[in-house]
Amino acid sequence: MNALAKPREAQFVTFSLGAEVFAVPVEAVREILDHEDGFQLPHGPDHLLGLRDVRGQGVPIIDLRLKLGMSRTQKTPHTRILVMDIALPDRLLTVGLVADRVFEVVPFPSEAIDHAPDIGAAWQSDYISGVVRRDTGFVVIIDLVRLFTPGARGDDAHA
Repeated sequence: MNALAKPREAQFVTFSLGAEVFAVPVEAVREILDHEDGFQLPHGPDHLLGLRDVRGQGVPIIDLRLKLGMSRTQKTPHTRILVMDIALPDRLLTVGLVADRVFEVVPFPSEAIDHAPDIGAAWQSDYISGVVRRDTGFVVIIDLVRLFTPGARGDDAHA
C-alpha cells in the first residue's frame, strides 16, 4: 500500500460532559489543567465562570456544558480545563473549556467522521463538525470556530 492510498486521519482530544463524549482537534489544545475556581467577572454570561491565570495570561474559563445548553458543571476530582487557542476569522481566541473528564488523544480517519445527524427539523447543531461511531457509542466533534463565532449559537459568543 503506497502512502497516497493511506486514509487521512486527524488527532483529537476526547473528553466527557456527563455521559456524552466530545472531541476537539488536538492542535487547538494548548494544555490541560486541573480545575480551579477563577476570578469572577461581574455581569458576564452564565457560561463564563471567570478568569484564570495561565502562565501570565488571563484566560476566560467557559462552562462548556452551559455553552452547549446542558446543565451546569458539578466539580469533581476528574474535572479538567482544556486551554484552547481557537483561530477565529479575525483573531486568536484563548479560552479554558471545563470538561467533566478528559480521556485521551485519538486518531479518527476522515472516512469515519459523519455529518451531524439530520432530524428533519432545525436544531442547534451548527457547533458539530462531525460524529464518530465507536463500540461504546458516539463521539461528537466540536467545531470550535462556529461555537465561538458571534451569532453561531444564537447567543453572545464573545466569552
